[in-house]
Amino acid sequence: MAESQDELSNIAESLKSLGLTKYEALVYIALLKVAGATATEIHEISGVPRASVYPVLDRLIQKNLVSVSNTSPKRFDAMPPEEGISNLLTSIEANAEEAKKVLAEIFSQRIGVERGTQELIWSIYGLENIHIRISDLIRHAKQNIRIISSAQFFTPGMIETLESAGDGVAIEIIVDQWPGTVPRNLRLFIKKTPIGHEIDNKTVSGGVFLFDCNRVMVIMGPQDEGLTGLYSESDGFVRFFSSYWRFFKEWARK
Repeated sequence: MAESQDELSNIAESLKSLGLTKYEALVYIALLKVAGATATEIHEISGVPRASVYPVLDRLIQKNLVSVSNTSPKRFDAMPPEEGISNLLTSIEANAEEAKKVLAEIFSQRIGVERGTQELIWSIYGLENIHIRISDLIRHAKQNIRIISSAQFFTPGMIETLESAGDGVAIEIIVDQWPGTVPRNLRLFIKKTPIGHEIDNKTVSGGVFLFDCNRVMVIMGPQDEGLTGLYSESDGFVRFFSSYWRFFKEWARK
């Protein structure tokens, strides 16, 4: 049964999502319909301009989607879909791994903001996004984690992440209450803090999360309207909230 134009367009779009151009997708689909075809026949079946057929075929051969004969004129044949799509996915995975490796290297060597220049502060919106960022910071902490927060921020997932922190990471938390068993690697100061309070009949809450004395996340906002996180590695921001932490730690000990 012949495919409709809409079906062909949908298939071509699917192939484009796997890294093919429109012409590459049309040529591959055309070759699946015949057992070998010349460039002229491919032009007639696919509708791809004659001048573009050979360059497209060369790229499809490189992508292991098309084979070519040694006859004259040359005839081209499509790899079976199962094999062809598998080849595309293998190529995508290899490219993704290479990109991840290169980008990770770039990220590891990123240059910090020099003193005296603009101090960057990033905003993160929504509790879920804030949790994701904090969990990532916990996983990458090397020396210490210091937190002042209400219990609402300590989801089971975050507590599990805190439990999995490295042996050399000292974790101290000032919190109003603790949900469940206290992990052995945490030092808790259970005390009601002025983190959550009422403003205009709305419950406002927040928290301060310090990592290795060089990164800080500050959370604030009405609980029922979504929270905002401010993240920075700037010296001034970190120094201020490190002093804030020391003040509350002394207060929590009393």
